[in-house]
Amino acid sequence: MSIIDPKKVSTGEFHGYMLGAIAPRPIAFASTVDKEGNVNLSPFSFFNVFGSNPPVIVFSPARRVRDNTTKHTLENVHEVPEVVINIVNFSIVEQMSLASTEYDKGVNEFIKSGLTPESSLLISPPRVKEAPVAFECKVLQIIPIGEEGGAANLVVCEILLAHIKDEILDNDGKIDPFKLDPVARMGGDWYCRATGDALFEIPKPLRNKGIGVDQIPESVLNSIVLTGNNLGRLGNVEKLPSQDELHEYMLQPQIQEMKIKYQNDPESFSFHLHKSAQQLIEDGKVHEAWLVLLQDGQ
Repeated sequence: MSIIDPKKVSTGEFHGYMLGAIAPRPIAFASTVDKEGNVNLSPFSFFNVFGSNPPVIVFSPARRVRDNTTKHTLENVHEVPEVVINIVNFSIVEQMSLASTEYDKGVNEFIKSGLTPESSLLISPPRVKEAPVAFECKVLQIIPIGEEGGAANLVVCEILLAHIKDEILDNDGKIDPFKLDPVARMGGDWYCRATGDALFEIPKPLRNKGIGVDQIPESVLNSIVLTGNNLGRLGNVEKLPSQDELHEYMLQPQIQEMKIKYQNDPESFSFHLHKSAQQLIEDGKVHEAWLVLLQDGQ
């Protein structure tokens, strides 16, 4: 494993490592205005949500690495402490990228990118009409972290109003990730589209305490089939199946067939049990996967 000390390489080099590794990153497509009312629109991938009461998001228009200059967005929020954070999806990703061009101050990136400015209701900067979600925000605080090239400027924003397109909502009125089709930033020229097979669900261990990987029997823990992710999902159950459940499941035809087929080959029996359980885990049938796994030794 390479060990890299940020103090022993250039800022640009370490910047590249950070952006390549800390990914994907959501994109804050920030629209701001200066004190004369000139509009600026620029994307920032140093961005995330940090609280919901009050609703707070933070993005960072960092100082440019190459020449230590500041960005128009940062200058604007100092002059007019308001910003619209527009969310980027696949349908506007190329226009968003074009808006990242470092045009001269006063150039309107809405016009350059071909995106449509829509008046905000509570603040001065316009929102991007094409964006699936837009947050009207007031700037609570700007925190500079250093004065050299690459230094962060944390713009702490409170959301005053959210605009959410109806077409990205599911039947329960929640945002459907498949309909949202969001785009995230990777390193270099790379982006990530969160859609299709890239989306998957993991049940959160909030209501119940999972047993943990440390409580998984050794015969399962030392499996040559199951991955770390498989073990993590298995450790998320609240308790293991009872002996009564195991004895009842033993009568399942597929278990009986395996027992007969591999009666003289216990290693193959374990291997096929684990392969079957792995498929059940991937199908979200974790309790049944445990019933299969614990047939070994029954």
